[in-house]
Amino acid sequence: MYKEILLKAIHAGADEIKKYFNGKFEISNKEGINNLVTQADFAADKAIQKIIKKYFPEDGIISEESPEIKAGSEYKWIIDPIDGTVNFAHGIPICCVSIGIQKGDEMFMGAVFNPLMNEFFFAEKSKGAYLNEQPIRVSSQNQVLKSCLVTGFPYTYLDSPNGPLTVFSKLIRKGVPVRRLGSAAIDLCWVASGRFDGFYEHQLHAWDSAAGFLIVEEAGGKVTNMRGEKYSPFQFGIVATNGLIHDELVKYVNGQEEDL
Repeated sequence: MYKEILLKAIHAGADEIKKYFNGKFEISNKEGINNLVTQADFAADKAIQKIIKKYFPEDGIISEESPEIKAGSEYKWIIDPIDGTVNFAHGIPICCVSIGIQKGDEMFMGAVFNPLMNEFFFAEKSKGAYLNEQPIRVSSQNQVLKSCLVTGFPYTYLDSPNGPLTVFSKLIRKGVPVRRLGSAAIDLCWVASGRFDGFYEHQLHAWDSAAGFLIVEEAGGKVTNMRGEKYSPFQFGIVATNGLIHDELVKYVNGQEEDL
């Protein structure tokens, strides 16, 4: 039943993305420069939550665009109605709906859907990961220096010691291609599908990674916090890789690459 309703909810959100994309909609700014939210974000959030509340009224809901609904059951839905809002607002089709479902303390189901590229990623705990119903696996690259990586930059503390700019500079000065797509959920799914070998980011929220990190793990990859410890989407930092470059990349993001 949960998979069926997850599919209904994520397609409802995706319909709002398609409805508003490259059209006219209101744009406002949250705290910080270029931290945008659009009329489409709110419309997608409303459409998603309407379905969840209809079928699972006791479940908790955490969404980027609305107040948290406390759980009356062991299930919690973690929603980003549009991950990649800046891209969406500028007509760049790298954006998606991301929904993860947590049961107790474990993420057990997640989906990420970019309707503009027709890419639907799905994973269920211990049942593998899929892109448009076809199984996906992480890459087989085993060296960071030969990897293609992806990252994102927060709006704050860019220049902190060993922060986002420092790590980025270290990697690109060694000739490592590091991309920035502007959607953490898509970044994670593209690691899961082998397009990228690894992803790291210093600051994310639960709605950015809840679905994507499960998809990476179910595709055979590894996800930890930035110290290489057990990951929780309620922590800020993340390293997600094919597993083969994981320990090496963790050293880079922690300023320990001299130990390699």
